[in-house]
Amino acid sequence: MHSYLRAIGFSKITKRSSIRQIIMDVVENYDEKKVVENYTDGIFAEFKKNYGCDCGITVCGQYDEDDVFHVDYYFPYFRGSGITTQESVSVEKHADKESFAAACDDLRIGVTLIFYLQNAAEYMQWQYEGSMLPNSQPLTLSGLAREGKILLPVEKDKEAVKIERELTKNRNHLIAAARNGDEEAMESLTMEDMDTYSMISQRIVTDDIFTIVDSYFMPYGMVCDQYSVMGEILDYMPFKNIITGEEIYQLTLDCNDMQFDVCINKEDLLGEPQIGRRFKGVIWLQGELHF
Repeated sequence: MHSYLRAIGFSKITKRSSIRQIIMDVVENYDEKKVVENYTDGIFAEFKKNYGCDCGITVCGQYDEDDVFHVDYYFPYFRGSGITTQESVSVEKHADKESFAAACDDLRIGVTLIFYLQNAAEYMQWQYEGSMLPNSQPLTLSGLAREGKILLPVEKDKEAVKIERELTKNRNHLIAAARNGDEEAMESLTMEDMDTYSMISQRIVTDDIFTIVDSYFMPYGMVCDQYSVMGEILDYMPFKNIITGEEIYQLTLDCNDMQFDVCINKEDLLGEPQIGRRFKGVIWLQGELHF
């Protein structure tokens, strides 16, 4: 059983027989189908079916010589909106199945983003045609969350927000310069980190940590594509799974100046989402490359 099925409204499914029925429903009544005919072991096929607003289940497998489809794996997906980033992306196949992990460096986050590639068949077709990914690849990131909570916002005046954006912009320029070997940029970043550490050490005595840190995006646990995030809610939309009727929230977050969408079951969300409030939780990061 996939642990993130509950995020798209299948929290009551606990038996393999139930998920087998859903897999057969996806294959027989799919909304999208992509086929890679020049696959090395036969014909690779990818089926997608929506069970809510931009969320559903993807089933991947192969057709044999007798044109019989064999399921290799499935996973729940959630498609985000807009273009999250256009940085260079590298893709690598998983060792155990025909699925892919991808990574990109975004200066706004400060860490290498590793995510699960949603459109594997499209990438395989692109790859077999001999095409190479360009240096600026449009990418839409999204996340599935098994649990999360709503936090109150940090009160800021307009001048403070403007200053913070300028500081973030300058820091991104310094990081870019440091990656190119600029020693002065490295020294400036080191001094800035020391000042930040000193400020936090003083304020943590009297202030709550979430009033000091209003947004973060950092790796979580030992799984490379899971992240602990906290970001401001820019928009939200409730909808229901068309099969189970479970209520789901789609949250649009601003996290470290990067915007992406998160999908979570209403039962797993502590608090009431509102624009301006913050979401805090652990997400499974997915991404869709636009070719």
